Amino acid sequence: MDLKEIQNLIKFVAKSGASEVKLEMDDIKITIRTGKEDNGEKSTTYVQQVPVSTPAIAQTPAPPVAETPAPTTAPPTDNSKYVTIKSPIIGTFYRKPSPDKPVFVEVGSTIKEGDVLCVIEAMKLFNEIESEVSGKIVKILVDDASPVEFDQPLFLVDPS
Repeated sequence: MDLKEIQNLIKFVAKSGASEVKLEMDDIKITIRTGKEDNGEKSTTYVQQVPVSTPAIAQTPAPPVAETPAPTTAPPTDNSKYVTIKSPIIGTFYRKPSPDKPVFVEVGSTIKEGDVLCVIEAMKLFNEIESEVSGKIVKILVDDASPVEFDQPLFLVDPS
């Protein structure tokens, strides 16, 4: 299990409302506690690499997560020539580096590989999302200050 998978698991558990989840696999043991302790401090997530003789999974059942239907968009043939830039993490999408600064990109902006397109706040950390392609922004698919999921489309880019 790599760091990104662990981070996604932590975010999922936090959103699910479960107070504690324990997971044991071949060489890793994870305990995730969410919410606040009696003393008002946030709880801690523990990740240990331990030798486990037999793989066992013990998990507190989390309430089912309702999936929101994807918004209807134009037919896929219209968007097939565009590159979709997707969210690499779960968090809150922001178009500006701070409230008093201008947006990173607008529809029609020309971008190149490595340009910052937005920031996504996850667990009080602001992660800059950089473009993996050069081209022109055709559409911004998410509203500012909206929650985004892993792999959710954020931008359509015309690479031509």
